[in-house]
Amino acid sequence: MTLTAQMSSNGGPWRLYVALLGATQWPTFRWERPGPVPTVAERRKVLAALGYEVAPGAEWSWLEDSRDPDDDATPVVLIAAVAVRPREAVPA
Repeated sequence: MTLTAQMSSNGGPWRLYVALLGATQWPTFRWERPGPVPTVAERRKVLAALGYEVAPGAEWSWLEDSRDPDDDATPVVLIAAVAVRPREAVPA
């Protein structure tokens, strides 16, 4: 089973979350800095702390969005996404 993790910023702090359909709250982490963009290693560590890992063969993809797609002067929202899966329990 794979899910989607997303990371986004509109120029402020970066947020990483795992989208869970039907859930009222999603596992979320927030970096209290506007830059630089969290590294892949930082993202991997946060995903592990949330109980997930990047699915085998999955890679982060990036896209731009804005609050008003009809106005190209509005601030850009950067969104990254990757397929993740729940981490398997580590044998004792």
